[in-house]
Amino acid sequence: MRPEDVPAAERLSAVGFHELDQRMFPRSFPDPVLRPAERGANWITRTRHFLETDPGGSWVAEDETGMVGIATSFNREKLWCLATYAVRPGLQGRGIGKPLLAAALHHGRGSLRGMLSSSSDPKAVRRYRLAGFSLHPQLYLRGTVDRSAIPVVDKVREGSAGDIDLMDSIDRQTRGAAHGPDHEVMLGFWRLLVSDTTTGSGYAYVDGSGVALLAATNRRTAARLLWAALADVEGEAGISHVTPANEWAVDVGIAARLDVHTEGYLGVRGMAPPSPYLHNGALL
Repeated sequence: MRPEDVPAAERLSAVGFHELDQRMFPRSFPDPVLRPAERGANWITRTRHFLETDPGGSWVAEDETGMVGIATSFNREKLWCLATYAVRPGLQGRGIGKPLLAAALHHGRGSLRGMLSSSSDPKAVRRYRLAGFSLHPQLYLRGTVDRSAIPVVDKVREGSAGDIDLMDSIDRQTRGAAHGPDHEVMLGFWRLLVSDTTTGSGYAYVDGSGVALLAATNRRTAARLLWAALADVEGEAGISHVTPANEWAVDVGIAARLDVHTEGYLGVRGMAPPSPYLHNGALL
C-alpha cells in the first residue's frame, strides 16, 4: 500500500464492512449505515500512521478494475496485529484474500505473538483459524444506561500525552507489548481517562458511546474506569469486544442495564486473551 492508495482503501473497507453488516446484523437492530465521514477521516489518519511505522505491513490487491482488496497490519514489541482485512463485495471466494493475508502475516514473521479482531463472517473466521489463531467469541453490550445504577466513581482523572509511559507499562502487563506510537494517534481521536493508585493502574480511551480501548492492572481498576466512561454517555451506550476472559465488563454492563449480544471473535496466537482489557477493533 502506498500513501496515495489510502482514500480508496478506506472506501473499499467502508463498503465491504457495510455489506457484511447488512448480511450479519440481527433483523431487530436498526439498519446498518455506511461509515460516516468523521470515522472515515480517522481510518485514513490511522492507516497513514501504519504506513509510516510499518511500511511493509499494509497491502492492496488490484485488477483491471482497480483496488479489490486490502490488508493493514503492524508490529509492536514482538506483537503483530491485523488492523483491517477486506475484499470488495461480490469478489469474495475468488482467491483474492488469501495472498493479502499471507503478505500481512509475513510482516509479522519476527513477532512472538499475534492479535486480530474478527467479524462473524464464516470465510474470514476460517482463514484466521487456518493461519493458526485461537478464536475467542466476543460479547458486546448495548442500551441506555440506568443512571441510578452508576456508583460514585473516584480516583479517575483526565489523561494526557504525559501518561504514555504509564500506559505503555500497563499495555505490557496486559497484552505483552506497548502501543507505543499508537497512543499519540488515539489521543487525537478520543478522550483519555486514567486511574493510577497504590492498588492499581489503568486507562480508558472514551468515544461518544463508550470505551474505544481499556487496559488495567486489576479488575477493580478496570471496572472503575468503565463506570466512569459509561457515566459520561448521553443516549445509547456500548461496551464492545468483551471476551470470556473479561467477564468483569459483562458484570458492569448488566449492572448498568445494558443488553448482551454476541458478535465476532478475538483471534490470538502465542498468547492468552488479554485481561483486564477491552481491545480496540483496529489498534488492538
